Amino acid sequence: MSQQVRGVVSLAKGAPVSVETIVVPDPGPGEAVVKIQACGVCHTDLHYREGGINDDFPFLLGHEAAGVVETVGEGVTDVAPGDFVILNWRAVCGSCRACLRGRPQYCFNTHNASQPMTLEDGTKLSPALGIGAFVEKTLVHAGQCTKVNPAVRPAVAGLLGCGVMAGLGASLNTGNVGRDDSVAVIGCGGVGNAAIAGARLAGARTIIAVDVDDKKLEWAKEFGATHTVNSRAGDPVEAIQALTGGFGADLVVDAVGRPETWKTAFYARDLAGTVVLVGVPDPSMQLEVPLIDVFGRGGSLKSSWYGDCLPSRDFPTMVDLHLQGRLPLEKFVTETIALDDVEESFARMKTGEVLRSVVVL
Repeated sequence: MSQQVRGVVSLAKGAPVSVETIVVPDPGPGEAVVKIQACGVCHTDLHYREGGINDDFPFLLGHEAAGVVETVGEGVTDVAPGDFVILNWRAVCGSCRACLRGRPQYCFNTHNASQPMTLEDGTKLSPALGIGAFVEKTLVHAGQCTKVNPAVRPAVAGLLGCGVMAGLGASLNTGNVGRDDSVAVIGCGGVGNAAIAGARLAGARTIIAVDVDDKKLEWAKEFGATHTVNSRAGDPVEAIQALTGGFGADLVVDAVGRPETWKTAFYARDLAGTVVLVGVPDPSMQLEVPLIDVFGRGGSLKSSWYGDCLPSRDFPTMVDLHLQGRLPLEKFVTETIALDDVEESFARMKTGEVLRSVVVL
């Protein structure tokens, strides 16, 4: 029997979000209903509201979430009612060309729930990133539920569902940071500071935080930055080179996703160094770089999708590192809010007042 719950919906492009009654069906084969305990407010949710992802309104927002499995459908064996889980948007299929080659972190055919959630009048909702978690309960594919140690606080655990894992993985997985490496991170919001934390975990010797906001640079120090550069004060490429013996960093992570920040990353790396783009560009943005510079500098130019993470491998590990005191996930939580406060939290996110607002239910 379906359930009625409260959830945050974006009804029209650019319009303020509203709390509506959501109809959640019983789980079908391969599906699970999860009682949400916490969900982070991510820039992606704002992009959905602004029509920056697609036009499939109305959207059920929220995706960076943790909670407890309530019921499961036929054939579900990996999770059971009562399991504490982090929701992910990479439920690997096991049969696409990436999975068959042993690269499930790139799965090209990830699973979502088959049944739609709806408004009271039957209008089908598009769940953000196939999840939709600014809601008391949500319906997902069971593969989107990753079991982790229930000792972790839900408000902290849920952040691994998107932005924090994207940043950690940009350093650890895509960037493959090694012991004694030098790393620069451009953009010190939630994703960028997670990349800094990942670089510290991996044993990077020099970690340079770059931003235009001194407050964010102070936050970056808490996550492991050894040096900070305010790019309003001078050329960030020269500053990064000066902090790395005149050579540039082994890895530069662009956590902003703009042509100018990517070019800074490109020229701020050492010869044969690596650039990782994890910030999401606007579809209209264009990039122009002399091809001889691409050839002449060598190295690798990469994009990082979801931190190239494999949730079943990475989520439990990161939670355990946090519980051991080695990964300060709690520092990302600036404030906890209610479902009714999501619209106001978007404004604070735009002005850079918070790393993460987290809805707690």
